[in-house]
Amino acid sequence: MGFFKEFRDFAMKGNIVDLAVAVIIGGAFGAIVSSLVDDVITPLLLTPALHAAHAEDLDKLTWGTVKYGKFLAAVIKFVTIAFVLFALIKAMNAAIKKKEAAPPPGPSTTDKLLMEIRDELRK
Repeated sequence: MGFFKEFRDFAMKGNIVDLAVAVIIGGAFGAIVSSLVDDVITPLLLTPALHAAHAEDLDKLTWGTVKYGKFLAAVIKFVTIAFVLFALIKAMNAAIKKKEAAPPPGPSTTDKLLMEIRDELRK
């Protein structure tokens, strides 16, 4: 029975549960970002650029038997996803960023005078 108890303790550690939640949320977020890239950004930005370059179907570009179009499409998708993630994280950091607390003001002139009087009385 010790083996199962040890496994249960291992599986229920906070780190394991946090990691599992992060993986699930990461998968869901990946689907959101992929949809954003495939359904919004690609039709708005990439499709007009490909039409201007006379390469409407990027996957069909070949050089002999080398299908470099698929590789190029994967690179473009990666760069686009990386840029979208960068922009989202930058926006989130800007929204979350807390203003640094201003240093407390120095003593007023009255306080300085009282400190001088105190120091003189100590002498």
